[in-house]
Amino acid sequence: TTLFRSICDHNTCENVKAVRKAAEMKGINVLGGMEITSKEEVHLVTLFDKDEDLFGMQEVVYKNLPGENYPEYFGEQIVMNDEDEKTGENKRLLIGATELSSQQIVDLAHRHSGMAIASHVDREGFGIIGQLGFIPPDLPLDALEISPRISYKKAMETLPIEGYPVIASSDAHRPEDIGKSFTTFLIEEVNLTELKKAFLGKEGRKVFLS
Repeated sequence: TTLFRSICDHNTCENVKAVRKAAEMKGINVLGGMEITSKEEVHLVTLFDKDEDLFGMQEVVYKNLPGENYPEYFGEQIVMNDEDEKTGENKRLLIGATELSSQQIVDLAHRHSGMAIASHVDREGFGIIGQLGFIPPDLPLDALEISPRISYKKAMETLPIEGYPVIASSDAHRPEDIGKSFTTFLIEEVNLTELKKAFLGKEGRKVFLS
């Protein structure tokens, strides 16, 4: 049994290395990623095995992310180290939307050897179904995510998600929300190759949702 987490801030990955280093001391594996906002205001979780791919994706996002943060309105965007100490502050408008389309984000994630998952598809705000009204059939998503707001059974009954691999995660924006919803995987290692096999039910790998 291995515990792992995927760490995804909005439009940035600057805290991933610190989280991973802190998690290692607790025996937790961390997959780095970003939850990127498309120009249609769709949230897409992108995950990566290698930091070079993750930070390469961040570079593209930063080039396509307009605006500057206003801490008095949106709060500080702090960069931390693994000892919970502030090392810097991100001045970009991370709460904003990029100038990249959903198609471009998915394609870029795959080009950087990553994975793209449509975030909280049960939510009207920033979910792909709520924003677009449907899931484009030619959008090569690796999976869909549901939030703690809905059960897997209810999601399958009420949302147009049949045929897609589905995961559940906490969609946490506060520490106390972490772990409110989770997915169990039957895999041999913590990496994207194994996750993709689980999504497809290949070679004995599986995804379990309650």
